[in-house]
Amino acid sequence: MTDLEPILAAAHRLGAQQAEVFAVETEETPVRFEANRLKEINARQTSGVALRVIVDGRIGFASSTKPGDVAELVTAAIETAPFGPEAHLDFPKDGQAPAVDVFDAAVESLPVDDMVHAGQSLIDAVRREEPELLCDAYVRRGSSTVTIANSNGGNFNYRATGYSAWVHGTLIRGTDMLFVGDGDASCRPVLDFEGVEKSVISQLENSRRTAEVHTSEMPVIFTPNGVASALIGPLTMAFSGRLVHQAQSPLVGCLGKGMYDLRFSLVDDATLSYRPGARPFDDEGVASRRVPLIEKGTVRSFLYDLQTAGLAKSESTGSAERSLAAQPSISTSCLIIDEGETSFEEMVRNIKTGLVVEELMGAGQGNVIGGDFSGNVLLGYKIEDGEITGRVKDTMVAGNVHEALKRIATIGSETRWVGGSMRTPALAFEALTVSAK
Repeated sequence: MTDLEPILAAAHRLGAQQAEVFAVETEETPVRFEANRLKEINARQTSGVALRVIVDGRIGFASSTKPGDVAELVTAAIETAPFGPEAHLDFPKDGQAPAVDVFDAAVESLPVDDMVHAGQSLIDAVRREEPELLCDAYVRRGSSTVTIANSNGGNFNYRATGYSAWVHGTLIRGTDMLFVGDGDASCRPVLDFEGVEKSVISQLENSRRTAEVHTSEMPVIFTPNGVASALIGPLTMAFSGRLVHQAQSPLVGCLGKGMYDLRFSLVDDATLSYRPGARPFDDEGVASRRVPLIEKGTVRSFLYDLQTAGLAKSESTGSAERSLAAQPSISTSCLIIDEGETSFEEMVRNIKTGLVVEELMGAGQGNVIGGDFSGNVLLGYKIEDGEITGRVKDTMVAGNVHEALKRIATIGSETRWVGGSMRTPALAFEALTVSAK
């Protein structure tokens, strides 16, 4: 790892009142399958350093992937400061951080042959259900080291590992195209392959037949994958401290107010061990914490990084995320929606005519900041007389997530991790706008 102290010292010599260095080293080995066959095994390493400086009250920024390139990095950061935003932050000093285990050495030593076998087994399992399926898959192992040092004496360092596997299948019959898929991720070399297989096979079974829906308002169930693809983006955007401060969030002035169904709770928790997205501190060195966003329908907190917290006269929630090429921004870590009391089967049985959404494509259309979502149903099923009767085609779903969460019909009793960093049950809504050709 690059020694960060010379960078801080050089920044001070050139006039920076404060400076912060963010350094990352990553190693990863992805195994890719294409059209049911092994396509590529690769290994790559990357490293780089980003520098933020505060000069005369303004923020300068530069980054480099050239080791030892101290003079050029510091000069570039100093020169951008006059054109940067006004600084409303102080870099954190050393402090207590929770013990969050996100490193498992067994991931780094995981044999590539085992990864190849895992990927091929996923493909074989779903193709036994549908031999005509064309599958792409990947299995990835990786590790990273994050180091942050600043001129206030803050020094932060942690290592993390990641292991993930995904399978996506396409079935083409004439002009009809079916897309199915699922995956899992963890910081440990243990994944729920059985759950992934079961999920994809269930998607195939529910898609054996096609069914038509008509344009109308109707009950809609979002599976955990559906919640992640359609609802969580416009919902969590409203909790951005930056948008709240700029009066662009629909939740301005709603802190402490009941805005959603009393059964609905949402937490952002970066302290969960071995979860992708968890960490002992964020990308500015602020200690991680559990942040209740919605508690029994009531808005409890917004998410802040150091800069937006300073602007809003609040404090950082440890929600800063960054890449080497960009300054920190607000991001969620591990999202958890509390489970309810109704099984998925009961949710379906309770609906006479409705829709199940497994994945929505293009949900980021419309006034996303205001909570609107609208997109094509990439994978979804019709409910008729309490049963799933087939896959729908040429169908769109639209609504406003904040309004919909006031009118929840039922919340599923089973939760599952989606993408490794969001745990959610299925959510059923009384009525959303469904459009069909």
